Amino acid sequence: MRPARRRAHPVRQCRSVEGPGGRARGPQAGRRPRGAGFQVPPQRPGVREARRLVADHGVRGFKFHPSVQAFAPNDPMAYPLYEVIEELGAIALFHTGQTGIGAGVPGGGGIRLKYSDPMLVDDVAVDFPHLKIILAHPSFPWQDEALAVATHKPTVHIDLSGWSPKYFPPQLVRYANSLLQDKVMFGSDYPVISPDRWLADFAALDLKPEVRPKILKDNAARLLGLTSKETQP
Repeated sequence: MRPARRRAHPVRQCRSVEGPGGRARGPQAGRRPRGAGFQVPPQRPGVREARRLVADHGVRGFKFHPSVQAFAPNDPMAYPLYEVIEELGAIALFHTGQTGIGAGVPGGGGIRLKYSDPMLVDDVAVDFPHLKIILAHPSFPWQDEALAVATHKPTVHIDLSGWSPKYFPPQLVRYANSLLQDKVMFGSDYPVISPDRWLADFAALDLKPEVRPKILKDNAARLLGLTSKETQP
């Protein structure tokens, strides 16, 4: 008899996405994090954690990795947490597309790619029309779906982390240079890609001069609600 398969378990621990080893106490002890985000479990414990992190540590966004956490973004189980994030004015960032985690391992390490289809986040954008959402990464193999959601839903944005810009799908560059120029933003996914390498490859893209600062800073600063003083270099 074949042994029962072990289902990938949702993440229980809150982890800083600012760098390795981070905890929900904040990336720097004794300092209020600016623009920091944390990965939280979509179940009920995440609701309490979200309120505490925003109130006590000024957290401005929460990351979900549906494939790793083994849940569909449009599962009603997660809706109480989205409701709180929307109420607090924070950001919900969803990993979208394929992931390197589990790649090449038998069964992909139990990770199901289907959970990171951006069309599942479209339901979230419908049910929480004021929730600020970021679709993380070029969403291979669902790039067109991600562009469709971002152009259709006013609160949905796209970050460009995880890929070198020289490998961006042509339609992503085209939309970033036109219809989505106010909704696409920088991201490197460090240490997978260093910011220096990402920026060097980004400089080679055929983009309008006025679009570049929007992608590199302005769009994210506006979404995060940063003041002009905070965004100055």
